[in-house]
Amino acid sequence: MLPQELIRKKRDGGSLSSEEIAFFVKGLADGSVTEGQVSALAMAVFFKGLTIDERVALTLAMRDSGDVLDWSDIEAPVLDKHSTGGVGDNVSLMLAPALAACGAAVPMISGRGLGHTGGTLDKFDSIPGYKTQPDNPLFKKVVKEVGCAVIGQTGNLAPADKRFYGIRDVTATVESIDLITASILSKKLAAGLQGLVLDVKWGSGAFMATLEEARALAESLVLVANGAGLKTTALLTDMNEPLASAAGNAIEMQNAVDFLKGTAIDNRLWDVTVAQGGELLASGGLAPDAEAGCDMMRTAFESGKAAEKFAEMVSALGGPADFMEKPELYLAKANFEAPVYPFEDGVVTEIDARGVGVAVVALGGGRKAAADVIDPSVGFTSLAGVGNSVDADSPLAIVHARNEEEAEAAAIALRAAYTVGSAKDVMDRPSVVERIAP
Repeated sequence: MLPQELIRKKRDGGSLSSEEIAFFVKGLADGSVTEGQVSALAMAVFFKGLTIDERVALTLAMRDSGDVLDWSDIEAPVLDKHSTGGVGDNVSLMLAPALAACGAAVPMISGRGLGHTGGTLDKFDSIPGYKTQPDNPLFKKVVKEVGCAVIGQTGNLAPADKRFYGIRDVTATVESIDLITASILSKKLAAGLQGLVLDVKWGSGAFMATLEEARALAESLVLVANGAGLKTTALLTDMNEPLASAAGNAIEMQNAVDFLKGTAIDNRLWDVTVAQGGELLASGGLAPDAEAGCDMMRTAFESGKAAEKFAEMVSALGGPADFMEKPELYLAKANFEAPVYPFEDGVVTEIDARGVGVAVVALGGGRKAAADVIDPSVGFTSLAGVGNSVDADSPLAIVHARNEEEAEAAAIALRAAYTVGSAKDVMDRPSVVERIAP
């Protein structure tokens, strides 16, 4: 086969066979297909699209370009989730230990922050000693003994996707739903999962701005994942405001500790976390249906068993054994804190969640360049949600910054992200909008 002939075929609207796609992906992995040829195929796919069969073939070929984790020595169902990213989204921190408390095995391979969205690994990096990049033996040992481990990409998972994404990133082809689908799922399939739930977000803080775009991506992901043999459902969730009342790395970690201990729980965060867990427990056969799975999740939180699993995981991966009891001893604190008051009294009617995320990045809580070092201490707490009253006694948030100057700049950005008006202008949006099943 010749790469240029496959490019021509796709350019002209033809369908590629699984053998042709496997040939091209092999070239991606071993470098025999040039960067120009990869970018040409990506652009052809961007304009002509892929059939479901082609998406499945691409996903499987990229999965098989590297290691595929084997969990056959674990009797529990192997489950995980994927979120398309948002602001104040620390669901993974509570979801993994709760699932483990319910009898699942959760090898959660997560990522770092991207653009305005926070990264799960960056949150765990705020715990001193916690190994976000353990070797495979330790990773497997913790999953087997504790039931969950939240880490970064390990070993040689889907290397073809890594190269493909890097080229797509600089050729304006990232936004292809077909290629996004294969990119996300190839890594999840390489993780050896038996059940997956997808949290596909829409709104001002999501990469998919409209519900229609989010639904199209969710439907593609669910079709392809199940076509590739991975039992998968998706939830469309609202990201028109931060999910938690906190945004920032150590700040969201403290928010998660409070959630797990039951001392402070954000309602929207609770709804999304419980719903995802219910889906997974049903997919893994640990619950007869999602509703029963949600009941199991509530029990895991309310009994304290999820908190116990989180503490065990942190300790097993090198973190402090008493982290859950004394998080304030370990989580970094910002040098300067101050309330951010609104321009006028009223009710929060709208939030530009992306604007909140960008403000956290500007404080040093995210990356402007790939090599940037994140300050885990900065961000916002007590973020007012849509429908909350704000005035001279009730601020929009508390800003945590390195100094007063940066705090003032963040306050300006935060005020710009909030719209304050009358209670009659508040739109009631559910946290979980829709369920997509095969």
